[in-house]
Amino acid sequence: MRRKRRNPTASRVSSRPVRATDTLRLLKGGDRRSIGRANEVADLVFKNPTLFPALIRESWSEDRLVRMRAADAIEKATRTTHSLLQPYKQELLDLMKTAREPELRWHLAEMVPRLWLTSNERKRAIVSLSAYLQDHSSIVKTSALQGLADFAQQDPAIRAYVIKILHKALRDGTSAMKARSRKLLIKLEFKPTRRRGVEDQPEVS
Repeated sequence: MRRKRRNPTASRVSSRPVRATDTLRLLKGGDRRSIGRANEVADLVFKNPTLFPALIRESWSEDRLVRMRAADAIEKATRTTHSLLQPYKQELLDLMKTAREPELRWHLAEMVPRLWLTSNERKRAIVSLSAYLQDHSSIVKTSALQGLADFAQQDPAIRAYVIKILHKALRDGTSAMKARSRKLLIKLEFKPTRRRGVEDQPEVS
């Protein structure tokens, strides 16, 4: 039986540092119904955060497919490392306002609430998310509901406003919007029952 010939370049290739061009190449090709290899890019960036600046720049790529997949990879790579997004908060807030593609909008709706924002910046984000509720895409509208609820948990001052929006979505929205609103309302309207303590016991004469 012949032994399989060993590839002499294998170890050299596997040990070569991953470059930004390697990850961006994975975002190209195919059609908009596919996320391509965005999951691989997200994993690479999660393991090597130095690749993140090059990835986030692709959110403004002239290639719509690359923009869409970059946003998908960014959202996934920052689910547990929100700090990667923070240096780009102004750019993301601006993009949130000007984005028109549904794929870009729904990922921005998921990402922006992860940022630390000032009161005025939060208002900008809420205005954009409220506008997203008029999008033709059910996914965009459902993601906007989630984003608004995330902000409501951070800022009690807007909780009543968001609860009102969720009730409207529960009544008039798509099936996905209704299902998400039902879950979010449970969180936002939940009021923990106060346990009766010693200080609440009636006085005994």
